[in-house]
Amino acid sequence: MSDWNDIYNHFDPVAFTLFGFNVHWYGIMYVLALLSALWVAKYFVKKDEIPITDSMLDNYFFWVEIGVILGARLGFIAIYSGEALWYFTHPWQIFNPFYNGEFVGIRGMSYHGAVLGFLLATLLFCKKYKQNLWMLLDLCAISIPFGYFFGRIGNFLNQELFGRITDVPWAIKVLGVMRHPSQLYEAVLEGLVIFIILFFYRKFKKFNGELICLYCVLYTLARFICEFYREPDVGIGFVFMGFSMGQILSFLMFIFGVVVFFILNKNYKKKFKKL
Repeated sequence: MSDWNDIYNHFDPVAFTLFGFNVHWYGIMYVLALLSALWVAKYFVKKDEIPITDSMLDNYFFWVEIGVILGARLGFIAIYSGEALWYFTHPWQIFNPFYNGEFVGIRGMSYHGAVLGFLLATLLFCKKYKQNLWMLLDLCAISIPFGYFFGRIGNFLNQELFGRITDVPWAIKVLGVMRHPSQLYEAVLEGLVIFIILFFYRKFKKFNGELICLYCVLYTLARFICEFYREPDVGIGFVFMGFSMGQILSFLMFIFGVVVFFILNKNYKKKFKKL
């Protein structure tokens, strides 16, 4: 067995200890994901001359981060934890980073919950500051995948969201069983590949909102494929016709993206005919 196959037995998910608190690689990668997404957004604002100031963009990302954290955590609790009733009757425990007196950080985040929190935060922000909703969403569409790559790397380093059992040469040994490193599949397919596609496609965009719709379609297709290599969530398993919860939620997100695209495209064509 190579060092790669046995990497989890040689790798510590704790990066370092600061003032008695363990700082995990997952937390570091999460921060890196946020900062890299913001950096990419600022790059495209300047390069593509998107009408939004640096200070407004910083403010927007602050709003979005709050929405993402709340949505991701509440989404996980409601959909995946199996303890939703207990958490919602003990709301102070939702963001409690201690377990049995030990600092363990906050574990358990849902991507689809994060999407809902992100959308709500964006809607409220645009209403308050009179910003163009679809322009901001398009900017996010080309920024999020780059940061998402680091988020999935964080899952891998944190030794969570394992893949299904396999005998491929690059499998990772998890608790004595060889599994797909599905977190890395997701990092590449849902992160880097989508970023590259949108990076080149953005020059052909015809109307605001087109990129976020395309992101919805591309992400759900990538996630749907990756779920075939990822172990279904504990306590949920396969939900319907052999599909996981992630695949079902991705299908709904796919439909939403397609419907919104056709609506925006129809409105664009109407405006174009009037010119």
